[in-house]
Amino acid sequence: MSKTEQTKKILMALLLGVIAFGIMIIFFTFPQSLMVATIVLMVTLWTNEGLPMAVVSLLPIVLFPALGVLSTKETSINYANPIIYLFLGGFMIAIAVEKTGLHKVIANRMLNLFPSSVRGIIFALIITSGLLSSVLSNTTTTLLLLPIALFLTEDVRLKMRLALGIAYGANIGGILTPIGTPPNLVLLGIMEEMGMEAIPFAQWMYMVAPLVFVMFIAVGFVLSLGVKNLHIETDLSNKPLEKDQKKVLYVIFGLITMLIVNAPIKPYYNGLGLSEPGILLAAGLLLFAPPFSILEWMKDKENIPFRIMFLFGAGFAIAAAFTKTGMAAEVASYLVTFSTLPILLFLLLLAAMVTFTTEITSNTALISIMLPVLYQVAEQTGLNATLIMLVATICASYAFMLPIATPPNAIAMSSGVITIKRMATYGFVFNILGILFIVAIANFFWKQLL
Repeated sequence: MSKTEQTKKILMALLLGVIAFGIMIIFFTFPQSLMVATIVLMVTLWTNEGLPMAVVSLLPIVLFPALGVLSTKETSINYANPIIYLFLGGFMIAIAVEKTGLHKVIANRMLNLFPSSVRGIIFALIITSGLLSSVLSNTTTTLLLLPIALFLTEDVRLKMRLALGIAYGANIGGILTPIGTPPNLVLLGIMEEMGMEAIPFAQWMYMVAPLVFVMFIAVGFVLSLGVKNLHIETDLSNKPLEKDQKKVLYVIFGLITMLIVNAPIKPYYNGLGLSEPGILLAAGLLLFAPPFSILEWMKDKENIPFRIMFLFGAGFAIAAAFTKTGMAAEVASYLVTFSTLPILLFLLLLAAMVTFTTEITSNTALISIMLPVLYQVAEQTGLNATLIMLVATICASYAFMLPIATPPNAIAMSSGVITIKRMATYGFVFNILGILFIVAIANFFWKQLL
């Protein structure tokens, strides 16, 4: 890209930011409007690649304090969020998997279990990622599966579809159980706090399983379009594991065991209470020490995608700005004015608002703010509180457009085979499908059970 072209892209981002400010100042406060303008500037630069991703991701540390949105300390502390270290530990494991060639062995075993066609592999990865994410962190699941998928082909077009399939599968499957993703746990906690009857574990799965199933089919079908003439060829021989591969496998099995044992199943089991980022980082650090000694810092640090860690930090900083400026609560409060609409239209509006808002803010932070507001809306209007709160919670996990929307999206972006423009294109389609499916199932199925 020439300097002239880069300058045009930066100027375009600045112009869109100014336009966004001009529109937002009509409806929101001055700090809120400046925050939105900054986000529009950053999203535009991420999308048109006017500046490197890491550079854009560090802009909040400069712009938020300069514009009076957040202080430097309030902004920069988000770049040390615990989930960043969960990602770091997981990526150390992923590097070890790739370094030892373990991903090739696992991929070959997978190809023996599932259809070896491109469409079959796409569906297999989506379903595997989704089911694992229902009991493990979707971040962990994506980190473990991504190196396997990227090994399957040298075709960049296929790598992109496989990486997106894993990320989207993790987002979709996370809602299958109450423990699958943080917003689900936030919902259960707020329901308990408000004295509402909790949704039993089995009933939760019964209610959301149809949604998960149709989203698996929809995402697999769309990502499989245009792959008819593409092929995946690999060696299907089952070679015995090498010594270093076994070491990495022991770490992975130990990690999965610890994560499962540590996960609480309310109200039956409280878990071990250990920090999940701490568990994952510990597993990654073990790979540097005897008796494993798989990783070497001087050689392997080059493979750690620090730009994605900065991207995570930017996402958390934006979420903090949403809360500090009162923007999230302001958006949620607008729902009260629409509560007189027919329930189907209200659910559609709610689903669209949450889905697209969570693209640029933390789903956990957003849902923590919105659920108490929705409870008050239900109390004032007679709407089914559990129904509208559940719809909002599920939509908070179904954001597919931007890498800052969910950790799996960011991890898929770290593969280097996906552009933000491509993710946004596919993601917009899946956002719309998710909204329609969630509203339809909520109105015609959940409403009868709640």
